Amino acid sequence: MNTLDNLQKIKKLDPQKVLESIGFGGQQINQAWGEFKKIKIPASYRQINKVVINGMGGSGLPGHMLRSVFFDQIKVPVGVINSYQLPASLDKNTLYVISSYSGTTEEPLSTLIQAKKRGAKVFGIASGGTLGGWIKQKKLPGYVFDPVYNPSSQPRMGLGYSFGAHLALFNKLGLIKVKPEQIKQSLKTLASFDKKFNVTIGQKSNSAKKFAQDLQDRIPIIIASEFLAGNAHIFTNQINENAKTFASYFLIPELNHHLLEGLTFPKANRNNLCFVFFESNLYHPKTQIRYRVTKQVVAKNKIKVLTYRLTAKDQLSQALEMLVFGSYTSFYLAVLNNINPSKIPWVDYFKYQLKKYN
Repeated sequence: MNTLDNLQKIKKLDPQKVLESIGFGGQQINQAWGEFKKIKIPASYRQINKVVINGMGGSGLPGHMLRSVFFDQIKVPVGVINSYQLPASLDKNTLYVISSYSGTTEEPLSTLIQAKKRGAKVFGIASGGTLGGWIKQKKLPGYVFDPVYNPSSQPRMGLGYSFGAHLALFNKLGLIKVKPEQIKQSLKTLASFDKKFNVTIGQKSNSAKKFAQDLQDRIPIIIASEFLAGNAHIFTNQINENAKTFASYFLIPELNHHLLEGLTFPKANRNNLCFVFFESNLYHPKTQIRYRVTKQVVAKNKIKVLTYRLTAKDQLSQALEMLVFGSYTSFYLAVLNNINPSKIPWVDYFKYQLKKYN
């Protein structure tokens, strides 16, 4: 039996239920979107001219995704930082979002006092912890979610909660316009793709399993553009954490101005790399042409090329399509690597060592 169709082996490798969390992506978004209707936001929070989102790892990913998907709607600058420090531009006209799944992430939490001193309009998003406590005690406007649809307890697998909260926050403040019907249709689309990629679908008919097989023992180079830029970042992170595999991402057209000359050396590139192109008919027409030529250049350098063409009808739905595809692919690559996708031994080791200096 093919490894990726061996349900018993997969279950054994996944005791923390990462696979189940992936399947709950739509429910996570729906829960956050629905619960946010009850969240009260100060009227002054509409009086902003920029947004800064601070979040680490999985907690920072929703900001990248939201900024990319709604790039053509958001009329104020949106910055995503991962830092102990605040940008000089942060002031009373800034919406400052502290995103921490656990509610204990030290980098963004350490900036709170300074952000308040500058008069920034601070909003927190967490499942609990210190940040959740501040929100519940009404010391800080924010949203605390109960991650019932993330049995793995891994922040990167609870992305639907954070993305749904960011989506609802921006919509409530009038920074974007998303109708309930759009959310409903997008979640319906997400569910349809979940059925195509989930573990019960055999490898012969499952693109996520096929891609994972092709990526095994390679360094994935994720290529996307425009409204899917945030998704490229997310997929790369999930490959790193779930599959314990080195990966990187680049964006077209920017990569056309430098990366192509970096394919020649080392000669091992042709054996080690695999370029994964995410193509969309919603990209700018000239961007679509660039994909054809870029793939030619990569192939001429004898480097492996994979292509996934998104088929959902709108930008938000395609972003969710790529999200579910990437989540399953990273999980299946972990299975092929014969490892537990939930465990993050080196991150845990790093945090343990870091405590010695506190």
